[in-house]
Amino acid sequence: MSLQCRIDRALAATPPGRCVWVALSGGLDSSLLLTLTAEACRRHPRPLRALHIHHGLQSGADGFERHCRRLCSRLGVPLFVKPVTVDRAAGQGLEGAARTARYAAFAERVAPGETLWLAQHRNDQAETFLLAALRGSGVRGLAGMAACRDWRARRLERPLLGVARSTLEAEGGRQGLAWVEDPSNDDQSLDRNFLRHAVLPLLASRWPHAGAALSHSAALAGEADALLAELAELDLERLGGDPARLPVGGLEALSDPRRRLLVRYCCDRLGLARPAAQRLETLLAQLGAREGAEVRVAWPGAEARIWRGRLHLLAPPEPLPAGWQAEWDGRSCLSTPLGEVRVSLDRADGAAVRLKVAPRQGGERLRLPGRGRRDLKRLLQELGVPPWERGRLLVVREGDVPVAVIDPVNKAWLAFAEGWVSRRESLE
Repeated sequence: MSLQCRIDRALAATPPGRCVWVALSGGLDSSLLLTLTAEACRRHPRPLRALHIHHGLQSGADGFERHCRRLCSRLGVPLFVKPVTVDRAAGQGLEGAARTARYAAFAERVAPGETLWLAQHRNDQAETFLLAALRGSGVRGLAGMAACRDWRARRLERPLLGVARSTLEAEGGRQGLAWVEDPSNDDQSLDRNFLRHAVLPLLASRWPHAGAALSHSAALAGEADALLAELAELDLERLGGDPARLPVGGLEALSDPRRRLLVRYCCDRLGLARPAAQRLETLLAQLGAREGAEVRVAWPGAEARIWRGRLHLLAPPEPLPAGWQAEWDGRSCLSTPLGEVRVSLDRADGAAVRLKVAPRQGGERLRLPGRGRRDLKRLLQELGVPPWERGRLLVVREGDVPVAVIDPVNKAWLAFAEGWVSRRESLE
């Protein structure tokens, strides 16, 4: 199959009317992908745009942008240039930090429901497989890059993933295509470049089909990863179906590998970062903690809590600012640091109110209808509010008297004092 036919088929499979973006660096791979896609749009019309990420990491970056502008002008494709700042101090390494900045720019420019095409090819996949193997990755890492996947309500596709770099070079030469070479690609202090220039050519000198074989192994790992996801989904269904709340007893009944698999799978389902292997072992070792113990295991971007026989997976809760408080009339939309809450609060006798809203301070008591004065801490325990959520609850006071408690995250009242009601119809 010719490259042009490959791109035509990929474009024809895209729903009519859906915008297709091509990530355009200015190198051979992306310049050729955009050229072939523009030609395919003659036969399968789709809105087509190009996106160039200006990393600003080297003096030639402006030259990359100029090339992209010339190419898009010649092809009649709208070009959007997005400058980014690469955080070198983020602890990800230069390559990782640049990738993080790049994907943040993708999410900002490419709208949900649209498709983004990336120009990685078979050689890139072989490099990714080797990097993952050298890091000791499991099948998810060894699977490398997916040919297509959903990402933040967008579609990411790599139409050239099964094509060798040599094929792209031959096609670029046949078309007389111009492109720019990034000098940083020759820097062998970067792991990927070392594999590209030193390791893979050596492997190919002994095994000529090394690149294809490694790419095929990545595809097989991808199949295995998909099967493991199906197994994890079956286990999740048996344990209640909620990836954010797993019963500890059900987890303990699984084998160690299936426990690890299920926790990672649930993190994926929730959009949370997966725990590193050692952190995951620390978490699973806590499943047998005594009743009442407050177990918390955190890793970058996520944390796990064990409470009342459940393993809770969540993003680190955003705390309320120290000292925050607000005046409220009980009728207007209540604006809090954790979002706006459209609720109302009135005295049952209809008298005008002036209210103050602030975080819990400890020791509050509410006079509940038919139950007398109750300590708020005990009341929240009775209501089943997890301990890590209690610090983000807001207490509504009239003067110094607590009259209601609201959860601003779930936008719901938890309790009212005697003589107070919420009339939602007042907000209509």
